[in-house]
Amino acid sequence: MGKNDKIDTKSKLDLENTKIAFSYKSNSELIKTAYLFKLMNNPTLVKATTGLAMLGLKLKIPFTNFGIKNTIFPQFVGGETLLDCQKTIDLLNNYDTLTILDYGAEGKTKESDFDAVMLENFKAIEMAASNNSVPVISIKVTGLASNEILEKINAGQKLTSAEEKAFEKSKERVDNICSKAEELGVGVFIDAEESWIQKPIDDIAIEMMKLYNKKKVIVYNTYQMYLQNKLDQLKSEHQIALENNFFLGAKMVRGAYMDKERSRAEDKGYPSPVQPDKAATDNQFDEGVVYCVDNYETIGFCSATHNIKSNLLQAQLVDERALDKTHSHINFCQLYGMSDYITFNLADAGYNVAKYVPYGPVKEVIPYLIRRAEENSSVTGEMSRELNFIDQEIKRRKI
Repeated sequence: MGKNDKIDTKSKLDLENTKIAFSYKSNSELIKTAYLFKLMNNPTLVKATTGLAMLGLKLKIPFTNFGIKNTIFPQFVGGETLLDCQKTIDLLNNYDTLTILDYGAEGKTKESDFDAVMLENFKAIEMAASNNSVPVISIKVTGLASNEILEKINAGQKLTSAEEKAFEKSKERVDNICSKAEELGVGVFIDAEESWIQKPIDDIAIEMMKLYNKKKVIVYNTYQMYLQNKLDQLKSEHQIALENNFFLGAKMVRGAYMDKERSRAEDKGYPSPVQPDKAATDNQFDEGVVYCVDNYETIGFCSATHNIKSNLLQAQLVDERALDKTHSHINFCQLYGMSDYITFNLADAGYNVAKYVPYGPVKEVIPYLIRRAEENSSVTGEMSRELNFIDQEIKRRKI
């Protein structure tokens, strides 16, 4: 994934160095970030404001768009357009950090909308190709294909002839994106979705890898490690890659739909596919890190995680085995606006690390923003740590 030719002259990794972590923020920006995160740490407030935001956008209530754009939007989104993102790309590049561009559209239903999303992804690929610090774009198949059709395929139900035609058209859109990406030397992350539509997405991802990952890693599938079968799937798809002479592209995440997964399983009366507890998820994720490092020559992978222990594990493995920190197959990633203490300290220590930067109009990125607000409102060690580091830096600066 790595694009920049970095020379490893950095010091020992320290993910708790707040001076490095927040050096890109002015005093006023740091205080604003602290205030926003403290607000988001209130679950009742988050639930109320996200509900009002969705209603306000739906009813086109004046100032709703303005309110979102001046609060949560700039914290987690690169801008409304690709051009808006250039400032963020340049800022991150100044701190040896790569950018992954993600057009925030998802859950589309019309063929015209699917085509529009494909064209927007073409533009993102072109922009990535023109920026040395943008090695990858991210796509959502739910922005290019019908959820209803994906769900029917996942359930093994027979499609109508019209649905079959529509699904082939959707695969063609993904193929067009991957083909253009290969032509311009840009990678493509295929995002994960809910388990009840994931199987056809996995199949598409492998199909694209067989076509475009022969010489280098262009296409990456996403493995949500809070699902019980994902480590086995990663290993089996690696074997498919070895048998068919292509590189496996793997982005590992913990996952984004845990409550939905458990709720749906309970409602429909089937066993939850989610790990029984956080420890099981952490163990599977870390086993995946070890497996990918062990096989880095044939797997191009990215650990997209905010978990400090998993990041330290990967860095430790790279160091212990004297691997090249800037090898294009060994990568780290965090979401823009979160876990700066991980991202910028990894970058300062010379590792390949990127920020995942969504962009798009407020109405397109609002589902993404709500997920960020909701996950930050939950009481977790990661969120408490984030606030703690921000407060530490405010005290260090004496502001």
